[in-house]
Amino acid sequence: MNKNRGLSPLAVVLMLSGGLALTGCNDDQSQQQSAQAIPVDVVTLQSEPLQMKTELPGRTSPYRVAEVRPQVGGIILKRNFVEGSDIKAGVSLYQIDPATYQASWDSAKGDLAKAEASAHMARLTVNRYRKLLGTNYVSQQDYDNAAAEAKQADAAVVAAKAAVETARINLAYTKVTSPISGRISKSAVTEGALVQTGQSTAMATVTQLDPIYVDVTQSSNDFLRLKQELANGTLKQENGKAKVTLSTSNGVQYNQTGTLEFSDVTVDQTTGSITLRAIFPNPDHTLLPGMYVRATLEEGTHPNALLVPQQGITRTPRGEATAMVVGKDNKVEVRQVTTSQAIGDKWLVTDGLKDGDQVIVSGLQKIKPGATVKPEEAKSGDADAQSQGAAAQSEQKQS
Repeated sequence: MNKNRGLSPLAVVLMLSGGLALTGCNDDQSQQQSAQAIPVDVVTLQSEPLQMKTELPGRTSPYRVAEVRPQVGGIILKRNFVEGSDIKAGVSLYQIDPATYQASWDSAKGDLAKAEASAHMARLTVNRYRKLLGTNYVSQQDYDNAAAEAKQADAAVVAAKAAVETARINLAYTKVTSPISGRISKSAVTEGALVQTGQSTAMATVTQLDPIYVDVTQSSNDFLRLKQELANGTLKQENGKAKVTLSTSNGVQYNQTGTLEFSDVTVDQTTGSITLRAIFPNPDHTLLPGMYVRATLEEGTHPNALLVPQQGITRTPRGEATAMVVGKDNKVEVRQVTTSQAIGDKWLVTDGLKDGDQVIVSGLQKIKPGATVKPEEAKSGDADAQSQGAAAQSEQKQS
């Protein structure tokens, strides 16, 4: 009998059946894993240039203010302006009675003429004595006395000229003029009123409205952040000056653009804020001093900004910002991120994410780290709607 016979037909059938069974099990496991992948919507991040803006509250203040006060005393004879009108620098506002000042000026001119005559006579005397010096007619003492008197006479002329100029200035001060161009307030004095030099009450106030200042306050932390970002190149400004736009208290956008002029050198110890001053053209006098406004400060351009929809960022109980990201083999990863500020319905992320990352923005309640997901790019309309909803919820929580 041959002991090396081949496999029996029954054994072959059993082996084939086992192989088919194993293949079927593997297919079932693959299908089961595919069925367990959780569908989620994702947003693929792409950096882009972003104009950084900050909205700050503020109030308008005049560019220049001049309080009109008398520089000589007297009775007001006439008021030469219409209250609330626009006036030019140098125009006459009030006329103070000039009679006594005119008389003082005339008297000073007479004293000057007398002093000049005395000085002329003293010079003639000195010249005569100089010719007779060395003779028996004029002594050295007489000549020295004459020379001294001539110098005194010249000094008296100088003093008389100064007195004439003072009298002329006082006479000119009886015409009270505007020191600057602008809009004049109501008059605090009437015709017939007595005004005095150095009085504490202003006769009127002239305010220059074009251009106009806008003073806003910014927290010292934000101010330091802005300076650091400009210094390290994260933000870039054109021509070194930040542009500012404005809206009034009723929400109307002002049609002129201003520039940031300077920041204060001290921090308010009570509020921890710094005052910033912007200047705006105001040709139509739309803005008046003391108005409440909202100023939007264009801080600069962020060349590589990463914006993440708000619903893609969650907070831990300790307040740390995190994001769910689709990682290798479609596994969920948790990233700790750093958010700078809210830009509309998105967060500006400065650390923890990069270009190309797929941030999960929906289905977060169904997943956990390490779970397998089936990512699908969120439609822009759906993402915007979800972002607006998240922003609204955030505002409700803050309020």
